[in-house]
Amino acid sequence: MSRHLQWRGCWQAPAASWETLALGDGHADSQLRVAATDGQPPYQMDYRLAWDADWRLREAELWVDGGHLQRHLHLLADGQGHWRLGDGSALAELDGCLDIDIWPTPFTNSLPIRRLRLAAGESAALTVVYLEAPLLRPRPMRQGYACLDARHYHYRNLEGSDFQAVLAVDESGLVLDYPGLFERL
Repeated sequence: MSRHLQWRGCWQAPAASWETLALGDGHADSQLRVAATDGQPPYQMDYRLAWDADWRLREAELWVDGGHLQRHLHLLADGQGHWRLGDGSALAELDGCLDIDIWPTPFTNSLPIRRLRLAAGESAALTVVYLEAPLLRPRPMRQGYACLDARHYHYRNLEGSDFQAVLAVDESGLVLDYPGLFERL
């Protein structure tokens, strides 16, 4: 089964950033365009993710092209919280992370939502691999998810900032609305 999803970035006015994602069983391929902001040039990011039947990430490959800035990152995970680069180098600082959170995409919030399968009223704190484009430097980040009901999850950044948002999701747990940041078309 394959689905095609598209979001527009709402953090700029007018919205000039977007993402198109092809979602299949156990994998996703995406292309994002991010408009110039605050003196940063525009860039394009393509990524490919693969996960197992329990929605544990197994592989992430990302490419960024921002004119003079070009990056590529290939991560492999064993589904048990151990990570390495595509060349086999271990990334011990990411030990314990099962999920990935890539900025700027709302899709990766769906991975822990699907994996955790929280019931209404349940919550979980977790450490994810956080990647911010265009630089793509992986680091661990603590996050929290609470299921408000089948279609709404409260997301919180548990370190440094007090950022939080209520994410609206569809019947498959895929983000529809990330207030102030993303809106699915």
